[in-house]
Amino acid sequence: QVQLVESGGGLVQAGGSLRLSCAASGRTGSRYTVGWFRQAPGKEREFVAAISWSGGSTRHADSVKGRFTISRDNAKNTMYLQMNSLKPEDTAVYYCAAAHNRYPLPTMEDRYDDWGQGTQVTVSS
Repeated sequence: QVQLVESGGGLVQAGGSLRLSCAASGRTGSRYTVGWFRQAPGKEREFVAAISWSGGSTRHADSVKGRFTISRDNAKNTMYLQMNSLKPEDTAVYYCAAAHNRYPLPTMEDRYDDWGQGTQVTVSS
């Protein structure tokens, strides 16, 4: 229903910053919640952050609070994840996903219906 494409990943040193983008197409006229997830090698996919359709509500995992900020620009059909003070343990493939707008903002993978292909983030020590 919603097609998502992530971009902005790359290689950075610890303490650096990256801004990930997620471009949406398809049924973008409907309201939807966006979440960011990540998956490191050998580990399960984990929740990073989520944002409501209006952008008025956000939720961030404890591991990224104070460092990552999720946002969206509905006029551009684009979602963002600003990542500051990056740590080596942030290294992972980052995915954006869309879900039916709901509250509380979902953190579980199975609540999201549409997924992007991911973008690699590598943080060196």
